[in-house]
Amino acid sequence: MKEKFCQSCSMPLAAGLFGTEKDGSESNLYCKYCLKEGKFTQDVTLEEMADICAVHLVQAHPEFSPAQAKAHMLSVLPRLLRWKK
Repeated sequence: MKEKFCQSCSMPLAAGLFGTEKDGSESNLYCKYCLKEGKFTQDVTLEEMADICAVHLVQAHPEFSPAQAKAHMLSVLPRLLRWKK
């Protein structure tokens, strides 16, 4: 089975991490940190989301510098559903 990733922040999705749709059902696209009751939890730009995610990426993978983490997020985020143009 292919691993799913949040289509807003790219966090791997696993049990207990899925967001909720407007009707309260589990979202199969977004994590609980990005989607609650069918609405995005933060009104941010792609650049702002990259900054937020870079902090978490460095915490999880200290081998990344903050600049490397942000560059990585700026390469990943535009390919996700929320940010595609």
